[in-house]
Amino acid sequence: MSDTLVVNEIYLSLQGESTFAGLPCIFIRLTACDLRCSYCDTAYAFTEGKKKTLAEVLEKVHALAAPFKNPSLITRHSSLPLVELTGGEPLLQKNTLPLMRSLGDDGFTVLIETSGAHDISKVDPRVHRIMDLKCPASGEVERNLFSNIPHLKATDEIKFVIGTHEDYAWAKQQIAAHKLASICPLLFSWVHPLTPEQQSKILKKVPAGLTPISRRELAEKIIADALPVRFQIQQHKIIWPPEQRGV
Repeated sequence: MSDTLVVNEIYLSLQGESTFAGLPCIFIRLTACDLRCSYCDTAYAFTEGKKKTLAEVLEKVHALAAPFKNPSLITRHSSLPLVELTGGEPLLQKNTLPLMRSLGDDGFTVLIETSGAHDISKVDPRVHRIMDLKCPASGEVERNLFSNIPHLKATDEIKFVIGTHEDYAWAKQQIAAHKLASICPLLFSWVHPLTPEQQSKILKKVPAGLTPISRRELAEKIIADALPVRFQIQQHKIIWPPEQRGV
C-alpha cells in the first residue's frame, strides 16, 4: 500500500480559528475536496498539490517545529506548535489517518478541520476534530453527515460558518435539536467576503432568497439569544491580506 499523500502546502503560522486561535500552528493543507461551498477561500487546494511520503511530511513538520524545542523556551505549552490537517478535505485521503497517529505518537497536539461530510469515527482519539455543519448559504447543506454527531467528544468542536440570517436560524435550530451544546464547544464563524482572487467559478452559488448578515449583526444576535457559542473571525485574514497563502 502506498504511504503517500497529495499535499498542497505545509507552513508555520498562527492558528486563526477555533478555541486554539492565536497559538503557533503548523498547517498541513491536503489536496482535493468533494464539496464546493459558496464561501470557500482555498479553492486552489482542490487540484494543486504534490505527492509526498508520510516520512517527508513528518520530516517537514519536525523541521518547522524545531525552534520551539529550545530548552530555554520550554513552558507548560511545550507541546507547541500545534499541527492542523486541513484542505481541501483531509479525510478524502486514507493516509491522513496514519499521519495523525504518527503525529500524536511524536507528542504533537493535532487538529483536523473537516467538512462534516465524511466519517470521523476512525480518526485517532487523541486528535481534536473541528467539524463543520454546513449551513444553507454554503450550497452544501444536504451533505451534512449527521451520523457523525454521536462520535463527537468534549475535545472536539463543531463549526457553523454563518453568512446569512437564514444560516443563523438553521444553526440555532440544529443546536437545540441535537443538544450540541452538551457535547463540545460550538463555533459561529462569520463568512469573510471573498476577494476577486478567491472567487472561483466552480463554487456553489448562495441559494436565492437568503439575506446576508454582517459580523456585527451576527455578534448581536448571539448576545440577544444567549447562545452558548464562540463567535469567531478568521484572525489570519485580519493580520495578512485575505488572499495570501501560507499564513
